[in-house]
Amino acid sequence: MMINKIDGINPLSNVQNTRRSNVSAKVESGSDSISVSDEAKKMAEAYYLNQVADETPDVRTDLVMQIKEKIKDPNYINSQVLNSVADRIMESYGL
Repeated sequence: MMINKIDGINPLSNVQNTRRSNVSAKVESGSDSISVSDEAKKMAEAYYLNQVADETPDVRTDLVMQIKEKIKDPNYINSQVLNSVADRIMESYGL
């Protein structure tokens, strides 16, 4: 059995009657430009810095191991080291 039409519509007639145009449109190239606002630039930089912070480990294990080894030495903790640490703490608080 062969079906020629579906509900009175011949689906092949649309394909057969399609004509192609050989005329191509000419496209003139102009100069396009975009502008990015300062706010968008700041947001992009903040996004990048956030990604870098997420990828950077919070603890630098190499430094922690160095400090642990230094603390094990009984001669390490002296008045000069304590004064240096105290000065750094005060500087970090802005005092």
